[in-house]
Amino acid sequence: MNGRFTALIHQPFVRFAVSGGIAAAANILSRMALSQITSYSVAIVLAYLIGMTTAYVLMKIFVFEQSGRRVHSEYVRFGLVNLVALAQVWGVSVVLARFVFPAISFETHAETAAHIIGVLSPIATSYFMHKHFTFAGGA
Repeated sequence: MNGRFTALIHQPFVRFAVSGGIAAAANILSRMALSQITSYSVAIVLAYLIGMTTAYVLMKIFVFEQSGRRVHSEYVRFGLVNLVALAQVWGVSVVLARFVFPAISFETHAETAAHIIGVLSPIATSYFMHKHFTFAGGA
């Protein structure tokens, strides 16, 4: 590996983005599967929980320093941050799929495109909230 790549992967935000990308893939793929058995709106919420748990594990292992908190406490904090992000993901996804895309006649995989955009929408705010709240040092 060259020096630039090695330096890049040592940046916490890059590791956060990669971990988030893996979790987003789990979220999106599970939403597609869940949409086969439930409504789009419900599938978004259930898939978000799958993605959130994936993200927590990856970020705890690869991104953030030990906080000194118990796993339960961290996961609750992670969940609180993700409740805010879930509202954003759900809102962006539904508004795009139900209103924006039909208004511009975008029909090719509209729900999947809307969901991908929705999942990507809270990346910066989530990073800072997790860094300074979820995984911040404390007892």
